Amino acid sequence: MKRSIFAVALLGSVPAISYAQSSVTLYGIVDASILYTSKTPNSSGQNAGKTIALADAGLSPSLFGISGTEDLGGGLKTLFKIESGFNVANGGINDSNGNFFGRQAWVALDGNFGEVKAGLQFSPFVNSIWESDAREFANFGDIQSIYGGSVFLTGVHNSNAISYTSPKIAQLQGSVMLALGGEAGNFQAGRQYAASLKYDNGSLMVNAAFYDGNSGGTVNTPIPSTQAFIGRTLGALYRFGTLAVKAVFVNFHVAGAANNYVYGGGIDYFVLPQLNVNGAAWFTSDHNHTANHSLLTALGVEYFLSKRTTLYTQVGAVSNHGAANTGLSVSYTGIFFGVPGTTTVGADVGIRHAF
Repeated sequence: MKRSIFAVALLGSVPAISYAQSSVTLYGIVDASILYTSKTPNSSGQNAGKTIALADAGLSPSLFGISGTEDLGGGLKTLFKIESGFNVANGGINDSNGNFFGRQAWVALDGNFGEVKAGLQFSPFVNSIWESDAREFANFGDIQSIYGGSVFLTGVHNSNAISYTSPKIAQLQGSVMLALGGEAGNFQAGRQYAASLKYDNGSLMVNAAFYDGNSGGTVNTPIPSTQAFIGRTLGALYRFGTLAVKAVFVNFHVAGAANNYVYGGGIDYFVLPQLNVNGAAWFTSDHNHTANHSLLTALGVEYFLSKRTTLYTQVGAVSNHGAANTGLSVSYTGIFFGVPGTTTVGADVGIRHAF
């Protein structure tokens, strides 16, 4: 739903002033699936058995938000977005940091100089991983499970953040972000920063990003989002018409814990305008303890009934070795995690509607 608002002000004898055009948009996604997994971790990480359940957000997060823009003239405009994730299965908050507008809440100024944004936002680091992920952050059988299992939501939903994204120059675009911890007398507590650089000529895309975050600060989120870690990623994408081939490397170096190296790759192929097939594999190894490693593979098929409604099915498997506990799905109670030392297979079938 979109509406345009025009305003004209009369101030005494001052001539009428015509204000710039503004628009406000309400948008969202509702996604539900039937999920099966052969193993499900309990609170202690042990196998609690098979699961067959109605799962929220099998393909992508269920969410709603409000975005807006105002044209200030001269190529300058202001933008804002507030976005909340919810659980379609029970109506609760989900796919966010646990706060009501826990996905995004920011205001920005955009012009020929680029874009400056302030508020809760995605980091350049996580945006870069998404761009080079063959399954585009599917909630089942995707690198999201590896990301969350390594550092929870740190780097995804960044509170108290200020970022700058440059205009595109010679096919290059850069972005930097600083998130302030807000703790008096201790600037380093909860401080997070990230940077990315992307080259995209329409056929070839190559990107790189860096993330450095400290624990602490005054950020209050029910799901941890200030875990101390250093992250690096390098990704690539090549488009052959309706076929895209993608590859990604990510390093999650978590303070006092794992040093996970992730190598992934896959394809995203529109067989028909209404039919998409995508598949990928990710190998994760803890370089602190190389016996801890996992292999996650998945295949997805999406059929578009319309521009807004999609039917989908996904199948996947994850093989964990040592203490590795990579999960298969982030859509159910075993969020992010799997059962160590075992192989889990699963599948889901669902429907996604965007408005």
